[in-house]
Order: sequence, then structure tokens, then C-alpha cells
Amino acid sequence: MANRAGTLKTNLSGEAAYKSFLPAPLPPNPPMELDAEAVSLLVAANKQLAVLESISARIPSINLFVSMYVRKEALMSSQIEGTQATLEDVLDPMIDENANRNVADVINYIKATEFAVKRLSELPLCNRLIKETHAVLMEGVRGQERSPSEFRYSQNWIGGQGSTLKNARYIPPNTEDMTLAMSDLEKYINADDDLDILIRSALIHYQFETIHPFLDGNGRIGRLLITLFLMEKGLLTTPVLYISYFLKKNRIEYYDRLTEVRNKGNYEQWVKFFLQAVLESAQDAAITIDRLTALHDKNIAVISNMGRAAKNSLQLLAYLEANPIIEIRKTANALNMAFNTVSAAINRLCDAGILIQSAGEQRNRVFSYEAYLSLLREGT
Repeated sequence: MANRAGTLKTNLSGEAAYKSFLPAPLPPNPPMELDAEAVSLLVAANKQLAVLESISARIPSINLFVSMYVRKEALMSSQIEGTQATLEDVLDPMIDENANRNVADVINYIKATEFAVKRLSELPLCNRLIKETHAVLMEGVRGQERSPSEFRYSQNWIGGQGSTLKNARYIPPNTEDMTLAMSDLEKYINADDDLDILIRSALIHYQFETIHPFLDGNGRIGRLLITLFLMEKGLLTTPVLYISYFLKKNRIEYYDRLTEVRNKGNYEQWVKFFLQAVLESAQDAAITIDRLTALHDKNIAVISNMGRAAKNSLQLLAYLEANPIIEIRKTANALNMAFNTVSAAINRLCDAGILIQSAGEQRNRVFSYEAYLSLLREGT
């Protein structure tokens, strides 16, 4: 089974023999042919990305939105891999004390994203940066014994629970081929190419998932690679595009379309699916940012009418936009205010309908910025 995406290669012999996939280097050869549908998707996706970029450039508090969006993306990307956690779990003010394994996975993805975005200002998008990001992703969680920050030294495979090399759905390149394929991919990421940046991004994600260079965490790193590549190429200045929501919604199709490239060399159908993902995700992000901005402005107006109490309440609102679920003592420490001052400000925001008490009795009460949470919760 050879096609322009690669060939199957026999490893070992006799009873132990198995076939791994050897991907052809990018770009596809012969070159891709985009039909009218693909071209119109490409134009629409680029246009929507430019709209999102201009919206995010004019919002004063874009970093708050980004930090919340990163959490949502981390949650979605981890949910694709089967992680059981909710947005509330990830935002729980008592998370340090009671983070379970699932939540730790998501928290690490947030740290890995923040690390990679910062590192991108010091390094080009290269295998070293990918490995360092993987180390952050895997720190202290399940899979950490599976050589974080190192490309794998053994054969891996993809299949259901209990599958083996004999009945795996897909077997990535053997370690020698994988090392060479990752070196080729690194060159392609940093080479000049006439293809549109979004098409290149689609190809890079496909190729990374196909190479599967780590024993664990490939899906999450591969999806992060999309954002990093678009940032490196200047299509985005902040990581405001998250396509994991779309990919989670269309999870079976996502995997089927990647498989279709390997089986038939049909890159075109994958690129169309990817462009649709970018288009819808950029639309979603723009709508969410607009709604969050409207909510912010409305609540600023409400608080500004509180007279002398407005100053503390505004400080509390700013804190809520980064931490929409709060507990009094922790908030008081974070804001460097007296417990009673914060308690009074929380009561005022509860009276104004901005905050609601979501858990706890008199001593350990937890409050939620519910309108903000419900906007972010969509799709999770």
C-alpha cells in the first residue's frame, strides 16, 4: 500500500513481523489540487482569522480572555483524549489541595501552552521547543514515566484498550524512521513554501499525528502545534484560536480524515475539514470575545454607580475575570486586602446579581461569576 502520503514497511520477521507506516516528507508530491470548495473555504478561514486578530488587538483586557481561552482549549484538547474533567474542576479555587489526575492533565496543558508561547519568542518552532513543551505537559501526571521531553525509543501503536501490534488500528513509523521523519518535519516547518499558511498548518498537524513521536501526549502537542505555527507565521499575535472544540464535536470524523490521508494519500479532504475547523473556531472565538466584552462593560457600569464602594468592587471584578470561581480567604490574599473588605465587596456583587454563592457553608463559601462562566462553558 504505497501512495503519496507514504508506504507500509515490514519490521522484524517471522511471528514477530509487523508493518509500520513510513510517511513521505512534506509537501505532498504530486502537489495538492484545491477544488472550488477548498479555495472558498481557504478564503473564508483567512478572512475570519483576520477579523479575530483585529478584535483581539483592540480589546484592552485581551490577556484575560486569552488566559480563560487557554483553559478552555486545554480542557477540550484533554477531553478528546478521554480526560474526565469540567471547566469548574479546572477553575476550582481549592484546586491545589484536591486536583485529581484528570484535572492535573488539564492544568499541565495550560502550563505547556503558556510555556510554548513564551519560548516561541526565544526559539524558532523546532524539535527542541516541541520536546521542552512535552516535558511541561507530562510533568507529574500519568504518562510521566513514558519519557517526557524525549522522542520515543520504542514502537508505539494506536488502537482500542488492550490492542497489540497484531490488531492495532494504526502503527506509526518505527523509531529510526520516526527520528528521520521528525527531522524532515522540522525542516518543513522552517522552510519557505508557496502554500498558504493555513494549508501548511493542516499538513503539519497531520504529519505530526502520523509520526506520533512521543509515547503519550501526541494529540495535545499536535493540536498546540497549530496555534504555535500560526503565531510564528504572524497570522495570530495571541493564542486566541482554539480548534479543539470543533475537533471534539467531530471527533470520529477528525480521526477518520487523518486515516484517509494515510490510506489513500488524499490530503485534499483533510485540508478542507481543517479549514472548516479554523473557520468555525475563529467565528466562535470572535462571538465569545464580543459577548465577554459586553458583559465586562455592563458590569463596570453597574459597579461604577456604587459610590465609595466602587473601587474595591472594581478590583474584585478584575480578579473575577481571571478567576471566575472564588473563595474569600484566597481572594483576600491574592488582592492583598482585608478578609472583611473582600467579604463586603463580594456581598455587594451578590446583591447586584453579578456573583452567586455556588458552594460551601458560612466558613468556606465559594462564589461564581455565573454569567461569565456560562459563556465559557459552551461546548464543554
